[in-house]
Amino acid sequence: MPPRHESSSHDHHAHHAHAHPDAQATRRALWVGLALTGGFAAVEALFGFMAGSLALISDAGHMVTDAASFVVALIAATVTARPPSERATYGYARAEVLAAFVNALAMLALIVWIAVEAVERLLAPVPVAGPTVMVVAAIGLFVNLAVAFILSRGATGINARGALLHVMGDLLGSVAALVAGAVIFWTGYMPIDPILSLVVALLILRSTVALLKESTGVLLQNVPTHVSYAAVGRALAALPGVTGVHDLHVWQLTAERVALSAHVTLSDGSAWPRVLASAQRMLGRDFGIDHVTLQPAWHTPPPAGRVIPVSPIVGP
Repeated sequence: MPPRHESSSHDHHAHHAHAHPDAQATRRALWVGLALTGGFAAVEALFGFMAGSLALISDAGHMVTDAASFVVALIAATVTARPPSERATYGYARAEVLAAFVNALAMLALIVWIAVEAVERLLAPVPVAGPTVMVVAAIGLFVNLAVAFILSRGATGINARGALLHVMGDLLGSVAALVAGAVIFWTGYMPIDPILSLVVALLILRSTVALLKESTGVLLQNVPTHVSYAAVGRALAALPGVTGVHDLHVWQLTAERVALSAHVTLSDGSAWPRVLASAQRMLGRDFGIDHVTLQPAWHTPPPAGRVIPVSPIVGP
């Protein structure tokens, strides 16, 4: 039997996992977001306690987690930029994904706290100073709009999306606080404050869960949601000269980069260079997989249970 042989393809032009051209702009946007949200969070918390408004306090809580998410994102951006080493051969790009995972967990914790506090206030209403709530919420709304605009224009990557998710939740919180203050000022209906806080918590829950699922999928090395495992296997097995595919694995190196490894059974070993080049082009073009490791084989795959076999499919 011919000796084992492995061939690997690395698309270096897609090396953004280590040094994205917009990395500097992302860090700059995160620093601005940190300064704006951190500063206003203290102001909003102070006036929230003075006014007795859960909507303002919860919005200030959002902004504190925003500031924390920016700190985590900045640390992750710095770590991500470190080059690969003997101990971390893939580099540190997953620090970004880990930070997004932590941010999502922080948002879930905040949502639970708001929900519990809102229920308590519905059972025992607390007086709220409507005019103060409206003024502070209006200022917070403009701050959040500014930060959201800066992040949407200058930041990229899953971690930046996590930070932007925090800000969007904040923006909704500011709107809710503004509406709550207006309703209390004009009607004196105090329960509107915790009710709108609950509405905001429910609105940001879906996006938070989506971010948590995405980051968890990367950390668990799941097949990316936008890639069909079966389609990749069929496409490889359909290449001329290929008689079968086994030990096929598809996973995400980072939020943006997808990797693949597989054993490819050949009818003629001399065709391997051509098959390898065709597979690399096809995987990059059709599936966006830029980190490919393929091993040719001229023997029967190991027993069932140790591999994931993929056989050629004839016909449409």
